[in-house]
Amino acid sequence: MKIIQLEHVSYSFYDIVPALSDVSLSIEEGGMVAVIGANGSGKSTLLQIMSALIHPQAGRVFFRGEEVTEKRLHDREFQRFFRERVGMVFQNSDVQLFCPTVFDELIFGPMQLGISEEQALRRAAETMELLNIEYLKERPTHMLSGGEKKRVAIGSSLTMNPEVLLLDEPASGLDPKTESFLTDLVISLSESGKTIVIATHDLELVDHLQPKVAVLSEEHRIEKIGTVGEILRDRDLLVKVNLIHEHKHRHGKKAHTHQHSHYFFHDHAVSGEHDGTHKRSRDKRDKQHEH
Repeated sequence: MKIIQLEHVSYSFYDIVPALSDVSLSIEEGGMVAVIGANGSGKSTLLQIMSALIHPQAGRVFFRGEEVTEKRLHDREFQRFFRERVGMVFQNSDVQLFCPTVFDELIFGPMQLGISEEQALRRAAETMELLNIEYLKERPTHMLSGGEKKRVAIGSSLTMNPEVLLLDEPASGLDPKTESFLTDLVISLSESGKTIVIATHDLELVDHLQPKVAVLSEEHRIEKIGTVGEILRDRDLLVKVNLIHEHKHRHGKKAHTHQHSHYFFHDHAVSGEHDGTHKRSRDKRDKQHEH
């Protein structure tokens, strides 16, 4: 079943600067989708439209078959129906955190929806345990590290118990340990049945998560939709949308041109063709999926 559907959506900032152009995309219930593209391609705008923080200037957006419009969200019943079920985590956690303490941040959403105090407290406790942030309960949000802020921002969405979780560049600026924790968390949430949509240009993260992939071009259009293997093996596509690039370097008097990326795609279906370093990378990812 399609839980979110975008039909021919377009959006421009101030009616001048294009952000999305004729984008159509369907998100299946319980699925995981990564929207990938270069900076400025429209990934964040797409997630904000899915979460109804902004509305398209052309096209239509549906949630569970119901059209989501600014007018519909003035209806208190529909607003609660939608806001309870769709949560978003921003790239910049400082935009999302505004309560005095971590605990206040976690119970804010449930309390705004009229959930009982007892249930809100239980959700906050369960979320802190899930994210290993019990020790931050009374910490002011402005005194958190970047990784701690990201966990709390995710927690503030999870306490709403949304059906859909929208994550904008979730691994941006994180240390390796926190990024690994985040990857495991997203896999666990997906396995629990939540619908996950991630906007990212991190191809390694996409390879680890193995979602359906939608590629946004620098012209703000959907260039291609496919599996991780189909997208990441298509080097011409990745060069075209500016996710990998070509550069020259010299060996003595000879200049060579190479495609360049900080990411190496590991073909998990092929064995014995890569060196030990690449095999260890495959083994690490396989262990993540076993858990």
